[in-house]
Amino acid sequence: MPIVIVQHMLATFTRHFAQRLAAQCRIKIVEATAGDALAPGHVYIARGDYHLLTERRMGRVTLAMNQDAQENFCRPAVDVLFRSVAASYGARALVAVLTGMGHDGLLGCGAIRDAGGDVIVQDEQSSVVWGMPGFIARAGLASQVLALDQLAGELRRRVALGAARAAGALP
Repeated sequence: MPIVIVQHMLATFTRHFAQRLAAQCRIKIVEATAGDALAPGHVYIARGDYHLLTERRMGRVTLAMNQDAQENFCRPAVDVLFRSVAASYGARALVAVLTGMGHDGLLGCGAIRDAGGDVIVQDEQSSVVWGMPGFIARAGLASQVLALDQLAGELRRRVALGAARAAGALP
């Protein structure tokens, strides 16, 4: 699965953040560029000061960016991304919300759930700030609330389950 990340960071930091992660990880990690086609096993990090969106065109999903007004005092805002992911992926969408300040992501998670997708959030005990995941959990939009050290395993399990279903191995 492709991974798309919105981090509330300034434009001067996102490229360096992507490069630092890429140097430490075995998968390809890049700062997102408009028009990028999402590829399995690749990570795309939103550029600072740009909203990041997914768009389904001619059977494939690509990335788009804009500098529309801030949402939740943020640009990039995760609500913008999640709404577009809900439209692009529907019930196949899987999102995780980690520690963060504010309520960005709350409305987008509502769109993900309305489309049949799934939401997992980090628990309060392992979060530095339980703002974003807390708002989502309290709204009843999260199917699971997990400690940070449990999130990666659960995401891998769900991706494998989705792949098995897509291959017809599971109902």
